[in-house]
Amino acid sequence: MGVATHHVEARLAASVGALGAVSPQFEAALDVPHGGVLCALPALLAMGLLEGAEKHLTFQEGYYALDSLLILLAFMTLCRMETVEELRGHAPGEWGRLLGLDRAPEVRTLRRKIHEICQDGNPKEWSASLCQCWMENTPEQAGVLYIDGHVRVYHGDQTALPKHYVAREKLCLRATVDYWVNAMDGQPFMVFNQVVDHGLIKVIEEDILPSLELLHPAFKDPAPKAHRLTLIFDREGYSPDFFRRMRDKRVACVTYRKNVTDAWPEEEFSAQQVPLVSGQIVTQKLAERGVCLPNKLWAREIRKLTERGHQTAIIATDYRTETPTLAGQMFARWCQENFFRYARENFGLDRLADYSTEEITDPIRVVNPAYRRLDGQVRSANGKLSRLHAKWGAKNIEKTIDSEQMALFIDEKSALQEQIEEIKDELIKLKAERKETPRHIKVQDLPESERFNKLGGMSKHFIDTIKIVAYRAETALANIVRAFLPKPDQARATLCALYLSEADILPDYQNNTLTVRLHHSARNHTDAVLTKLCDELSATETLFPRTSLRMIFILGLGSSQNR
Repeated sequence: MGVATHHVEARLAASVGALGAVSPQFEAALDVPHGGVLCALPALLAMGLLEGAEKHLTFQEGYYALDSLLILLAFMTLCRMETVEELRGHAPGEWGRLLGLDRAPEVRTLRRKIHEICQDGNPKEWSASLCQCWMENTPEQAGVLYIDGHVRVYHGDQTALPKHYVAREKLCLRATVDYWVNAMDGQPFMVFNQVVDHGLIKVIEEDILPSLELLHPAFKDPAPKAHRLTLIFDREGYSPDFFRRMRDKRVACVTYRKNVTDAWPEEEFSAQQVPLVSGQIVTQKLAERGVCLPNKLWAREIRKLTERGHQTAIIATDYRTETPTLAGQMFARWCQENFFRYARENFGLDRLADYSTEEITDPIRVVNPAYRRLDGQVRSANGKLSRLHAKWGAKNIEKTIDSEQMALFIDEKSALQEQIEEIKDELIKLKAERKETPRHIKVQDLPESERFNKLGGMSKHFIDTIKIVAYRAETALANIVRAFLPKPDQARATLCALYLSEADILPDYQNNTLTVRLHHSARNHTDAVLTKLCDELSATETLFPRTSLRMIFILGLGSSQNR
């Protein structure tokens, strides 16, 4: 039956269908590797890891229950396992102790279960239900949302995906684009994967806003007095017509202004106290004017003056928020960028959930390869023509020359003139051919050599949802730990070390308790922080799923103050 399979009767019964999922049964164990990750369980449950799972995620249960698999995947994410295959490098029996089972499932079993969940269930509905719960429970976070795209590079050879420019690598690579919706502190709400990226504006109008209308509590008010919520994004979303369409739906937009050429007088700027997401107050020189956009829409333009004299312009259709607050919200977009970087480095955000591909059945429109080729030839011909005009114009006689030199000069200019005429004729033909070629066609109409499939999306969406829950749970723990650390930015590093540390698991079925005894760290001040965290977690009185065991967290041998 494999390594560490002690529940022989239960496994045999489950294999013949005589028993459903086995219930967790803990046994006393000392020095369990990664035992510290059990400290994250109260936060994971509070973030809704198991809420709605049985309703939206279904699969044929055997020995392992759905909640055990979800907890295992969340623990693996927090322990920085970027792929399911990394579980092969860890003792299955030790991971089973964290779940109250004899061992963790094999990688192929876990892969099969994930595939069944994504095929039989609906991970997108589960993710949407969690998003709705988070927005309803934290309306102050859901009032201002950051939206940005993250390019996920594909290094495989299963399909030839379209190329995208990857700013962090300064290269055009085959990739897909995920559009994330985050709170101001960087906590994610939802993600939308685009097979073909049509731009931020189209994604907001066709995907993000319809989802928000169903999930966001602000849209339940039939007659709001002001805007329902505020969307903040980068310059890609700058469009006066788009601002008007969003204003008609009572959605405010804040972004950077494009094509700023004028400079405001420095006398207009005044030092103002700008609140940041972290609670800090910084002083910035700000100025504000009302501006009429080309489509006759009035908006607010706020500018920040830097120490070097540069003016950063912001356009906003939020007419009620104070200027310093609005500036702080815009300039705090780095929180979402920090989330992308942290999730890539720690949670394997760019990793594939599986290696499957799917045929594109939706009528998605893409750029016609023939049009792209002709457009490139037109651009190349224009470049050549510009360079020849420059050479022809540079042929000037600045001093007296003899007849032989004059003849050579005339021949050179004549040759240049002939080349210019040839390229002009070629350019006219290319432009005419480009005009007759449709710019966009459906994916199904692409030539056979240009066709591509999309990457499997359900498994990726399911795994991304678990990563979102894990990140939000870690953020909740970091907010507790940060208050007791001399350097608040070390909160996540402290938690990461806690996840990887050993712990003792001590069940007491007479008193219905499950004690998780953490080992001491190398520093006294870290022990003091962990003691405070244990007190906070024990006060939640969390019950381990499908048991009556109340979880107690202590540090070391457990004195009265640690209990």
